[in-house]
Amino acid sequence: MVDVKGRWVFITGAARGIGRGAAIFMAQRGANVILHGRTKEHCKGVYEEVSALGVQARCVGAEFSDLSQVEAMLADIDSFGVDVDIVLNNAGIQIAYRTDYLKTPPSDYEASFRINTIAPMMIVYHFLPKMAERGFGRIVNTTSGIRLEPEQAGYSASKAALDKVTMDLASKYEGTDVCINITDPGWCRTDLGGQHAPNAPESSLPGVVVGAFIDDKKSGRNFSAGNFYGMTLEEAVAHAENGFPRYTGSVV
Repeated sequence: MVDVKGRWVFITGAARGIGRGAAIFMAQRGANVILHGRTKEHCKGVYEEVSALGVQARCVGAEFSDLSQVEAMLADIDSFGVDVDIVLNNAGIQIAYRTDYLKTPPSDYEASFRINTIAPMMIVYHFLPKMAERGFGRIVNTTSGIRLEPEQAGYSASKAALDKVTMDLASKYEGTDVCINITDPGWCRTDLGGQHAPNAPESSLPGVVVGAFIDDKKSGRNFSAGNFYGMTLEEAVAHAENGFPRYTGSVV
């Protein structure tokens, strides 16, 4: 299992919900964290929480619907002068629920793809070459298990696209110590999932972060959080390394 103590982790959507939980989880294990929110100010609360755990922390802000802000955020991170070894791409948006789904507007797709597909892949493309040069890296992109719901077409299509480009990219790094995988946190009571979701945000751990700790040089898997409920991190890592074939896009 990878020891993350002293490593730098970049977590998008860290101001609240699943991203906040992931940030605290990583900091509890000694990782330094770069926290992303729509603005730096949104990360104030989680910044104070992780700093109290004795690790280093930085905050960056970017609205992912504006790709120029994503570029500026990446430049800010570069200015910190640290090596980002782990990326947890958690930020995303469910743009709308269209009961009359045959009237889904093009804007649903446009906004969803900018935020849920293009922005996270910009981040991956930015950090991946440096990870490969150093010979170590972990990237975990957050997907969704939504199926058969045309009411959420923009969201589900953008996540399916993220799955596809992540898995295609992962094939190029198989067998190296740069591991690229996805995770599905499940339907949780967050701002995105809504208050009627069956699962607490805490239920997503350790599943949403297990891809940061694997040490088997394998990529291209979906570490769905539901497969790790109730496990310790050590148990989750062992399960992840032994129980997950390459993701093919089928329901898991």
